Amino acid sequence: MSDRESRPRTECDPADSTVTVRVRDVNTDSDRVTDLDVERGTVLRDALLDAGLSPYARLTKRVNCGGRGLCATCGVRVRSGEPTPDHWHDGLAARFGYPRLSCQIRVDEPMTVELVEKVVWGGRE
Repeated sequence: MSDRESRPRTECDPADSTVTVRVRDVNTDSDRVTDLDVERGTVLRDALLDAGLSPYARLTKRVNCGGRGLCATCGVRVRSGEPTPDHWHDGLAARFGYPRLSCQIRVDEPMTVELVEKVVWGGRE
C-alpha cells in the first residue's frame, strides 16, 4: 500500500482537493478541448468563467441572472460525470434532454462538459 493510500482522506488533503473538468467547445473550428483543474465544490459556471470559457451567448454574456438559476442562459451539456440534478430546471433538463445550468452544478467529481451553441441568444463568440 502506498503512503497516499494509507492516509485517511480529509477535505483539506491537497492531493484530493481538485478534480479535472474537460470542456469541449463545439462552436470552434477545431472543437477545442480544454482540461481544467477545479477545486471540489466550485460552481461549474464560475470555473468556466475563471478559465475564460464563457457558457453564455453573445447577448447574454452581459445580461444574465449572475448565477442564480433564473435566466437559463448558462446551459452546458454534461457528457460524463453528471451530478444528480437538484435544481428544478436541471430536473427538467435530465428528463427532456435540455442542457444543464452550469450555475447550478457543483464540481465534486471529474466530468466532461460541452459548451453548446445558443442560437436564440445570438450564438457564442
